[in-house]
Amino acid sequence: MGSEISAAMLPTRAQAMAQLTAKGEPYEVIELEQYGQQVRAFRNAPPTLRALFESTLSDATFLVFEDERLSFAQTYAQASKLGHLLVHNHGVSRGDRVAISMRNYPEWVLAFMAVTSIGGIAVCMNALWTAEEMEYGLTDSGAKVLFADSERLVRFADCSDDLPVACIAVRPTAPTPHAVLSDLLAEVGDVAMPLVDFGPQDDATILYTSGSTGHPKGAVSCHRNIVNALWSWELEGQIAALRAGMQPGEVAPPPEVQPATLLAVPLFHATGSHAVYLMSYRAQRKMVCMYKWDAAAAAVLIEDEKINTFVAPAAMTGDLVAEATRSNRDLSTLQTVGGGGAPRAPEQVKRIGESFGNAMPNTGWGMTETNAIGTGISGLDYLERPASSGCASAVAYLRIVDEAGQLVPTGSRGELQMRGVTVIRGYWNRPDANAEAFAEGWLKTGDVAYLDDDGFLFIVDRIKDLVIRGGENIGCGEVEAALLEHPSVHEASVYSVPDERLGEEVGATLYVAADLQEQALRDFLSARIARFMIPRYLRLLTEPLPRIASGKIFKRELRELAVRDLGLTP
Repeated sequence: MGSEISAAMLPTRAQAMAQLTAKGEPYEVIELEQYGQQVRAFRNAPPTLRALFESTLSDATFLVFEDERLSFAQTYAQASKLGHLLVHNHGVSRGDRVAISMRNYPEWVLAFMAVTSIGGIAVCMNALWTAEEMEYGLTDSGAKVLFADSERLVRFADCSDDLPVACIAVRPTAPTPHAVLSDLLAEVGDVAMPLVDFGPQDDATILYTSGSTGHPKGAVSCHRNIVNALWSWELEGQIAALRAGMQPGEVAPPPEVQPATLLAVPLFHATGSHAVYLMSYRAQRKMVCMYKWDAAAAAVLIEDEKINTFVAPAAMTGDLVAEATRSNRDLSTLQTVGGGGAPRAPEQVKRIGESFGNAMPNTGWGMTETNAIGTGISGLDYLERPASSGCASAVAYLRIVDEAGQLVPTGSRGELQMRGVTVIRGYWNRPDANAEAFAEGWLKTGDVAYLDDDGFLFIVDRIKDLVIRGGENIGCGEVEAALLEHPSVHEASVYSVPDERLGEEVGATLYVAADLQEQALRDFLSARIARFMIPRYLRLLTEPLPRIASGKIFKRELRELAVRDLGLTP
C-alpha cells in the first residue's frame, strides 16, 4: 500500500516539466525572438557551441578510436591548432563554409569543433555520397575547405578540377597531392583558439537532407538552434529522474565509472552529431567510435568499455538484440537504448528490456530541420505506448492540421507541423524550398500524425515522397531522376516497401526496353547515386505505367502490387 501511495505522489510529466523550467531553475525557459518570431528557449544554455566546448574542458577521456584516446582538454587543444590553421593558412572567417566528409574518425570531431569555434559553418557532408553528389554539395554550399578521408579523396578526385576548394587529407592510405592533416598539426605548437566575434544566431552547420524531388537541400542551423536541442534532451533526463522519485534539487550520486556511449551512427546525421556526440560534452561522457557498424564488434566494445548509452536507428538496435541473444555477452552496463531516425517495431521495444537487463528504451520524433528535437518518450511510458513517439519538448510547439491548414480535433489525423527555437532558419540558398516547407512560421513536416488526450504523438503515415531506410532519408524523386538517365528506362516510379530490419527499403517499378538487364541497371546507378539509394526491389515492365486522371503515375497502386508480389506485410 505504501509503495502505491508513493507512486501516486510522484509528479506527472507536465508537473515535472513545469517545476524544472520555472524561473530561477537551471532549466528555466524564457521567451525570446528568433528569426522574427517568439519562441521558448533555455535561459542558461551557453550562447554558442564554442562556449559549450570551453565550459567542459577536463582530463576525462572523451574520444576513443581503436587504441587512440583523447581527453576533453586534449581534443580542444588539437581543435585549437586546427582552428589556427583554418584562419591563418586558409583565410577562413566568420560565415565561411568548411566541409567535412569522412568516417567517424576523431578528426571529424576536431574539424567540427574548430570550424564552429571560429565562426565558420560546418558542412556535414553525407559520407556515402557519390563523386557527383559530393561535387553538388561542395558547389551548393560554396565550401572553402574540405576535410576528406581516403575513400572520399578518391571521390573528390573524380570531381571537376576547377572546384575552388582546398582539400585536406585525413588518414590517407595512399600518396596524395593534398596536404595531410596530421602533418599540418605536427607543425603547429600550442596555440589558443583564434578569437572571432560571432553570436547565438550566427549559422553553425549545414546538414543536407533529401527532399521529395531533386537534389538534397542544405538545412542551416544556428548556434542557438543546436545548443537548445542539447538542453532539451538534458531536461528530459531530469524529468525522468523526478518522475522516478528524485527530490527537486537533489543531486544524483556520481557514477562509479565514467559514462560512455557508443558512436555507431554517422556523425553527418543529427542523431550522431547531436544526440551522441554533442550531448557528450556536458555529461563528460566517453564516446567510443566505430569504423563501421558491426553488431559483434559493438557487443565487445559495450562490454570492454562499459558503455551505458546506445543511440541508434531501429535496425542497429535489432542487430544488437540479436547479437546479445546469440553470443550471450554481458551487456548489463547498458542503461539506455535510444532510437533515432525511424520508429521501432513495438515487439522490438519489449525485447530491449529482456535482452539488455538494466536498459530502458527511449525514442523520439525529430528531423534534421528541427535539430532532432520534437517529442520524446522513455521507460514505462514507452513500454506502455510502443507505437508512440512521445510528448512535445519544452521548447517545441506542435500542431496537427488538415489540408486547409486548420487545426483538427484531438485524436484526428492531419499533417504534423512544428515551430520552436530548434527549428532551422531555412535551406541554404533555396527560397523555393523554404516557401514549400514553411507555413506562417510553422515547419510542415510531411508526416501524418495525431495527438491523443494525454499529448502523446503517433506518426501514422507520410505525405512527403520519401523512403526512410534505417534512418536515412531517400528522396524518391532523386532516385527516379537517376533511373531515367538510362536510355532504356522510359518511366520510373520509386516508393517505399516494408522491411523488418530497416523499417523501409527502396522499391521501383519501371517501364523499360525489353533487353534491359537488372544488373546492368544497378551498375549504371552505382555511378550516379549512393549505394543505399539504389532500389533493392525492381519490377521491370515493358509497358507504360498506370496513371491517375491528372496524368500522374499511379504510385500507390504500383507500391501495393509490389508489396503483394514480394509477399511483404505492409
